[in-house]
Amino acid sequence: MKKQTYEFKLFKLPYAFNALEPHIDALTMELHHDRHLKAYTDKLNAALKPFPEYHNWTLERLLCNINTLPVKLRNDVRNNGGGVYNHIYYFTGLAPVGTDNAGLPFGGALGEKIDLNFGGWDKFKERFKTSALEVFGSGYLWLVADRRGHLKMLQTANQDSPITRGFCPIITIDLWEHAYYLKHYNDRASYIDDWFAVLNSDFAETNYDCCIG
Repeated sequence: MKKQTYEFKLFKLPYAFNALEPHIDALTMELHHDRHLKAYTDKLNAALKPFPEYHNWTLERLLCNINTLPVKLRNDVRNNGGGVYNHIYYFTGLAPVGTDNAGLPFGGALGEKIDLNFGGWDKFKERFKTSALEVFGSGYLWLVADRRGHLKMLQTANQDSPITRGFCPIITIDLWEHAYYLKHYNDRASYIDDWFAVLNSDFAETNYDCCIG
């Protein structure tokens, strides 16, 4: 992701609100981006404003060093900074319907690792879906790599981010109800299937290459 520092700008979607239809509807995307992500961005900036000593810190640096921040600032960075980071990762990890990288099995080094660890793409999808359904309440499910390049499915609550625990993110699915409730209601399983249909395979492969590079 592009490295930003204060004052953080609202991330611009790399596609139109309706580009993921019929899998993820335009209204959900608009509200998710223009209201939820904007709110996290605005609140993060408001929290950082009185602390000029951190204005040249990137979002990644803030999150990875959260325990060194002033106590008054920590929750805002965890919740709002995490909200910005996680949403950018989620939105960038999706590809418009009909593009060459939407919904395809992973290739390259990541594809080989998926085959080795999970026994193939279909079995990986089954296990990822099961893990996503097990996330209680609001949170995310991530595919991450550790420092040796080993893959792990990681559940995080609320807006916690895997980089605070030393993992390298590859993909994530947002499991807050605002990500799917307008179209899928309480049918999280159907949302997960639709998310897989627009998952950006190029983004995932590039991320894994960076994790092991």
